[in-house]
Amino acid sequence: MDELLRCFQRELPGINDFLDQEADQLNGLVRDVAKHIIGSGGKRIRPILTILFARSLGYAKDDFHAMACSLELLHSATLLHDDYLDDAELRRGRPASHLVFGRTETILAGDALLALANQMASRYGNARLSWLLAKGTMETAVGEIEEISFSKNPSLNRDKYLEIIIGKTARLIECACRCGAALAGATPEQEDAAGDFGLNLGIAFQLVDDALDYASPTSETGKPEGGDLREGKVTLPLILLMENGDAEQSVTLLRALKEQSLTDAQCQDILTRVRDGRYSEKTREEAAAYVEKAKACLDSFEPGEELVVLKQAADFVLTRTK
Repeated sequence: MDELLRCFQRELPGINDFLDQEADQLNGLVRDVAKHIIGSGGKRIRPILTILFARSLGYAKDDFHAMACSLELLHSATLLHDDYLDDAELRRGRPASHLVFGRTETILAGDALLALANQMASRYGNARLSWLLAKGTMETAVGEIEEISFSKNPSLNRDKYLEIIIGKTARLIECACRCGAALAGATPEQEDAAGDFGLNLGIAFQLVDDALDYASPTSETGKPEGGDLREGKVTLPLILLMENGDAEQSVTLLRALKEQSLTDAQCQDILTRVRDGRYSEKTREEAAAYVEKAKACLDSFEPGEELVVLKQAADFVLTRTK
């Protein structure tokens, strides 16, 4: 992981400085909300992926920050909206923005960040970049809507679960990779390979995120333990529990999730049963298969430092603890 660490140490200061500069130009409360969500940390994996794919395909200019950071702003906007919709209390260990600045203010600030992200992509005069970012925005929104719809009528449907995590998480990571390739003037085949890498990596990323929700304390993840369960979300660890448990208990649990009537005692019991069954670990095993698919997508690229870092980034997604 040495090359990945050096990449983050080299690229993060420029990414964070650019994000701060863009946020400083926003007006009043929008600036405050933007500073709050941007300043709360984050892995910045989307802009890093954009930069790595651009460089791996020979992009030699140093003006990539606007494109790379547009993906981070788009991601930040989705977090603002997501936390409001989930009535979340924490984001990366800090109070969620809607609790600090107000619900209406936070939603509108998120809208402003979406607009800024698209404006940043347009600075290159490259219609493909703007199209990709717009597509990523739309697919992410649809994924969030599908998740809300699924939570109102939860089931053990793995295909539906996969469709949701592709929409709400993987498509934006795919977008980041495609934008890096497109910035470098990639061929359609090269852009598709970059996109397939991002799609599989994004699926793995969300699978690990869902595993962490059942396996790690708030002090490590910055999010409440069992938050997905308490919000009525059916994710893979819970699906595995119900697939391997008593059928009648599964029906009762699904009904409670639909009615949002789970008690704290029931939630704690489910968390314990997921741990005892090692369903978080089994979810990570499924994520590992997608990581291998992602790395296989890089076979058509020329060997180089960027490819080494991209493969290490895929391994990092699998082993992360927050």
